[in-house]
Amino acid sequence: MNILFLTLHPISDISERGIYTDLTREFIRHGHQIHIVVPAERRFHLPTGIKESDGAKILSVKTLNIQKTNLIEKGLGTLLLEYQYQRAIRKYWKNIKFDLILYSTPPITFNRVISSVKRQCEAKTYLLLKDIFPQNAVDLGMFSKGSFVYKLFRKKEERLYQLSDHIGCMSPANVEYVLRYNPSITAERVEVCPNSIELHGKKSGYNNSVLLQKLNIPTDKLLLIYGGNLGRPQGVDFLMNVLAANEKRTDTYFVVVGNGTEYGKISQWFRNNTPHNSCLIPSLPKQEYDDLVSACDVGLIFLDNRFTIPNYPSRLLSYLENRMPVLMATDMNTDIGPIAEKNGYGLWTESGNLETFMEMVEFVAEDREKLKLMGEKGYDYLKENYTVERTYRIIMKHFQ
Repeated sequence: MNILFLTLHPISDISERGIYTDLTREFIRHGHQIHIVVPAERRFHLPTGIKESDGAKILSVKTLNIQKTNLIEKGLGTLLLEYQYQRAIRKYWKNIKFDLILYSTPPITFNRVISSVKRQCEAKTYLLLKDIFPQNAVDLGMFSKGSFVYKLFRKKEERLYQLSDHIGCMSPANVEYVLRYNPSITAERVEVCPNSIELHGKKSGYNNSVLLQKLNIPTDKLLLIYGGNLGRPQGVDFLMNVLAANEKRTDTYFVVVGNGTEYGKISQWFRNNTPHNSCLIPSLPKQEYDDLVSACDVGLIFLDNRFTIPNYPSRLLSYLENRMPVLMATDMNTDIGPIAEKNGYGLWTESGNLETFMEMVEFVAEDREKLKLMGEKGYDYLKENYTVERTYRIIMKHFQ
């Protein structure tokens, strides 16, 4: 099949690890022709152009800045995407008949290009729903349901669902949410198609002390790591409360790695409080970050407790792959915590419940053998549920 994949993720080399590159390689292994369209944001000063990467063709389209920029440019850039993508596809790939269009959210503004290619090529469409916008922005107080902005993007969201022959959601709670708030969508079109990765075998047994010493991280304490975006969705105020409470302990150390819109806020907290039992590290190169995760003992996931939509952060996958138990503080609507507890690889509480969260820290700190057992259960769950082989089968069963 000729497959067109539309994404906001800045893919330049499909040999790199990630939920989209891993899935792309799986499609290529099965003999499909993959054409990927990605943004080339203006801050990188790159023109629109095509490159090949390990069997995939990547069309980078010059756009405005969409990430790490002000809200005005982000909003305008997001709205212009579908026009820019459509124009680039017509210029570079006008003679290709696509059989399947894959696309992920965010954004919800690919409607024009999806509709055009679907009509011209008589292609099937599959949405990888990773983000429910604009409701997530309403939850965080960015605008109200009565605003023009909400109504504009809600119409685009509804149109995106209408264009999609099938909608793959990250978890059962996501499926339930989509069907509940979009009654025009039939249940047959919506399914669980989770975040997934290509497994690379057992966690390596090399000595991690050199990396930890390089980063000034102690080697004699239980290491709990949070890695990823530090933005409003993560509820960093509660994360900072956890770090402050951990100062009373002597056997646990928190490693916070990443960047985002709230990085300055948490960086200021570190400067003001100079904690002894935690550190803040800006984003690391991918391999060094993977090595650091491997060197730690427990993974952390935080989400703002105001969310009414069920998020399912993909950082869970790296924790499970490294056989790490996971502690989670989230809203009450996501099912990432209950699934972890049910299957024995994690503990969960509502974000804001500091007492219970610190009890969870105590639970994992008191028995290393218990940690190992939870980690193995997580790895087993990953193998059974979150591999790209399984995601590929879920998608392709509709088109074979």
